[in-house]
Amino acid sequence: MTTAATANERELTIVNPRTLYDPSPNGYSTAVITPRGARLAYISGQGGQDSTGALSPDFAVQVTQAYANLRAALDGIGAKPDQVAKLTVFVVDHDMSKLEVLTRNVKEMFGETLPAQTLVPVPKLAIDPMLFEVEAVVVLD
Repeated sequence: MTTAATANERELTIVNPRTLYDPSPNGYSTAVITPRGARLAYISGQGGQDSTGALSPDFAVQVTQAYANLRAALDGIGAKPDQVAKLTVFVVDHDMSKLEVLTRNVKEMFGETLPAQTLVPVPKLAIDPMLFEVEAVVVLD
C-alpha cells in the first residue's frame, strides 16, 4: 500500500546559522535540508527564451523569462517553488549591477522559502545571445 506524503513530510528545512552572514536579503539560504527519503527532480538550465525560442538582448528580460520558464518546468512535474531545494544560476559577464535583478526575481518566485543558491559567472552560455540560465533541484515527495 502506498501512502501519500503529508505536506509536513515534504517540507524543506531552511538553515541560516547565526554565526554566518544572513544571505536572505540577497535571495538565498545558506543550506536547505531535504526530508528523509525524499524523491528529487533535477531541472535542466532554463534560459530566457520565450515560447518561440526568441531571446531579448536585455539581461533583466532574460532573467524574468528564465524564472517564468523554471515555473513552467515546476508545473510540468507537479511541483511548487517551495519544493526547490537548490538553484544554480549562470550569469554571462557578471558584475554587481546584475545582483538587484537576480535578487528581485528570486524573491518574487520564492518569497520567504529561499532555496540554497550558487551564482557562477561565465564568459558565455550554450547559445551566444543567452545572458542567464537557472537550474534547480526539487523535492517531489
